[in-house]
Amino acid sequence: MKTTFVALLIASSLVLPQCQSSAAPSGDAVGLLDRYWRADGPVEQLEATQALAAATDDVDTLYAWLKAGPTYSADVPTGLIEMSRLSDDDISFPFVLLVPEDYRANRAYPVEFNLHGGINRPKIQPGEPAWRNGYESLAAADKIVVLPIAWSDAFWWFDNQADNLPAILRLVKQRYHVDDNRVYLTGVSDGGTGSYFFAFMQPTEWAAFLPYIGNPGVLRNPRGRVSYPLSFDNLKGKRLFIVNGENDRLYPAQAVQPYIDLMREAGADFDFTMIPNGGHNTEWMPEQRPRIEKFKRDNVRDPLPDNVQWVTSRTDRYNRNHWLRIDRLRSEGQPGRLLVYREGNHFEVTAFYVNEFTLLLNPEEVDFSKPITVAVNGALLFADIVSQSATTLLNWANKDRDRSMLFTAELSLSAPPQ
Repeated sequence: MKTTFVALLIASSLVLPQCQSSAAPSGDAVGLLDRYWRADGPVEQLEATQALAAATDDVDTLYAWLKAGPTYSADVPTGLIEMSRLSDDDISFPFVLLVPEDYRANRAYPVEFNLHGGINRPKIQPGEPAWRNGYESLAAADKIVVLPIAWSDAFWWFDNQADNLPAILRLVKQRYHVDDNRVYLTGVSDGGTGSYFFAFMQPTEWAAFLPYIGNPGVLRNPRGRVSYPLSFDNLKGKRLFIVNGENDRLYPAQAVQPYIDLMREAGADFDFTMIPNGGHNTEWMPEQRPRIEKFKRDNVRDPLPDNVQWVTSRTDRYNRNHWLRIDRLRSEGQPGRLLVYREGNHFEVTAFYVNEFTLLLNPEEVDFSKPITVAVNGALLFADIVSQSATTLLNWANKDRDRSMLFTAELSLSAPPQ
């Protein structure tokens, strides 16, 4: 991945974050970790990974180092920063960062992605705002705000944006001290629909979703240029704060209500607010803001939940939920489902139309000195000691860039016929 930074200063005045482990890195290891966490592109990542792996062959030490994270600079841009990311196929994805003016490197900041509406239009030009009222009103003193850009060839629910938003998050983490478990996805109108998309299809990075005046039905409608088979079971595990206006000319609350009913039937956890006489606007925002901010404070991501489930009809993407990945379906294009309950070293799996899957293992959740057992549909499928791997640890840390969600082993299994 190639990246272009606009007005991004060279890091200096480094501050080491507080380490949660007694095996804190020291000496040359600190420099190796900084190089690893800030590596940009496959070549740099490979070189940084090899250098870090050469520094120690002990998985426990490497895990502690990675959990400690990089150093952070006090001398980084603040305020409104225009940036762009260049994808592997050379498409520029502009975005704006709003960083508190008094940003402190020794503090982990929440991050809020805010997705704009009106996406079926040409790509904006440099200096042209995507938000009608500008960006400054979205800034906050206690969080970093990310404002990505969508356009007619990059709807929020297209594959390219599914790649883009996590990639932008990784870029932000390269320079700013981010709280991995307080990253929120908010959107207005088409952006609200985009927030639904990530909740249904790619929830791992996010703590909660806040779709405003959007409609999940758009994701099922071929007129939206993509039609997804939505599973409302996928909404379990992450809360949603949903707002729609009673008299919204595009997505009135009455039109959204059937999807709210499906969420309730599936057991999803959400707050739904209908604004009486409300139109397709956010005039209600000042009154609702205290509730919204409390919702975000109350919803911190559990990076390694004991129970996960996932439904997907694809295995090339949209097939992962935290530490669970579906690798092969009985019939590609037809949905398969996994429900997994973890208690200590035992995993109880219920599988429907899934042939192969992977469990990602974390040393704070399982005891690698004892056998791991996996039962699928009531039958014991696996019972053995699983070895940890520095290569696995570094590969997943490279992919996720998430200090709170590190995996030292992956267990890939074939499910019995269903």
